Amino acid sequence: MIYVYNTLSLKKEVFKPITTGKINMYVCGPTVYNYIHIGNARSAIAFDTVRRYFEYRGYEVNYVSNFTDVDDKIINRAQKEGISELAVANKYAEAFHEDTLPLNIKPATIRSRATEVIPDIIDFVKDLIGKGYAYESEGDVYFRAKKFKGYGILAHQDLAEMEANAAGRLNDDETVRKEDPVDFAVWKNEPREGVISWESPWGKGRPGWHIECSVMAQKYLSNTIDIHGGGIDLAFPHHTNEIAQSEARTGQKFVNYWMHNGFVNVNNEKMSKSLGNFTTLHDLLSTYDDPMVIRYLLSTTQYRRPINYENNTVEQARLELERIRTAYRNLLFRLDSSELGSDGKVEVIIEEQTKAFEQAMNDDFNTPNALAAIFELVSLANTYTKSNVVKRNSIQELLETISKLMSVFGIDGLDSHADLTTEQRELLDMRVKARQSHDFTKSDLLRNRLKEVGILVEDTPQGQRWYKA
Repeated sequence: MIYVYNTLSLKKEVFKPITTGKINMYVCGPTVYNYIHIGNARSAIAFDTVRRYFEYRGYEVNYVSNFTDVDDKIINRAQKEGISELAVANKYAEAFHEDTLPLNIKPATIRSRATEVIPDIIDFVKDLIGKGYAYESEGDVYFRAKKFKGYGILAHQDLAEMEANAAGRLNDDETVRKEDPVDFAVWKNEPREGVISWESPWGKGRPGWHIECSVMAQKYLSNTIDIHGGGIDLAFPHHTNEIAQSEARTGQKFVNYWMHNGFVNVNNEKMSKSLGNFTTLHDLLSTYDDPMVIRYLLSTTQYRRPINYENNTVEQARLELERIRTAYRNLLFRLDSSELGSDGKVEVIIEEQTKAFEQAMNDDFNTPNALAAIFELVSLANTYTKSNVVKRNSIQELLETISKLMSVFGIDGLDSHADLTTEQRELLDMRVKARQSHDFTKSDLLRNRLKEVGILVEDTPQGQRWYKA
């Protein structure tokens, strides 16, 4: 059984999909007005890892996510850059794809934009008004939050707290238009010329932020979905409002399991522009030459826990990932010199650690404990490949198991030299040829040069073996 921590109940629950073998999963995507920051990347990676584990367990996952491509931030950026809102959204939506591709984040089954579902949003708002849950005021349409029984249950806040939070987000003009401070906009009046808007029964306007995710979840998945994910900062007001408007419209439970990932701190402080520690993924990828180190760092911390990003945590992640890659290369290295057959003891340990991995992931995706099981296999690989005699079936099963388990973390290509520079690869190839030609003077010179560029070389009876220094 897989246990999932449900933010709604504040406890781990046995996961039971609505349809056997299939999972409908919705994850909130970014507002595309800038490059995504490391917190956005953490959320994308966390739920990609969750998705991958469900698929590892044999589930078919219908994974829907969104781009918020109409929003005050986008409008402000468009005016600042002197381009259209659509141009801004397209630029940063494309940047999202470019920046997440090196991290091996699987594409969503459907990646929808708010501007693609405007007719559906208008119909949704009409239904809310027709049921008495929403009202028009000077071209805006607001949802009557207090009319919805149980409003705020996801946030675990009382009404006084929600009213105080709502008051802090309002300006005087909006307060006048609302029946109650906790009411929230599902449609916004947009009278300005040259600003993106659509015709509606309430005049020219654009959708409120919360409405788009409810519409997309119902349009592309179902009235009731298995999992809804996002950052913990979205629990209130965004996901709280999604529940209210979705269930008010359908009369059905909106989501069975609410999952929220923790924050990313930078140098032990909350990331914010005011502190000057705001870090975009785009900049991060230009700083480190191996994107898989970033993927490793952000995917191997349990998704609900905060991550502290700083130079030494990245370096620790690099060393750990290189240890796994080295063990994998050691196995490949001994494959050619292996004997036919199996070593029963190796297979027993593989089975034990695979079960340990699954037990950890079944426990609300406990990636640190799952990783510990992988490192047991890494230790086994390093010990076994030093044996005088190794069995081919055992080597192959170790290779397949480590590869399969690491793919849950989104880390593939363990045998690839893609993490080497062109110079390092060329020097290694040259040294192999030098030794084949018995030019040991050149071989020694190349060994020294490789050490200077961060590669240590060992000559074994089976040939040249290399490690990163």
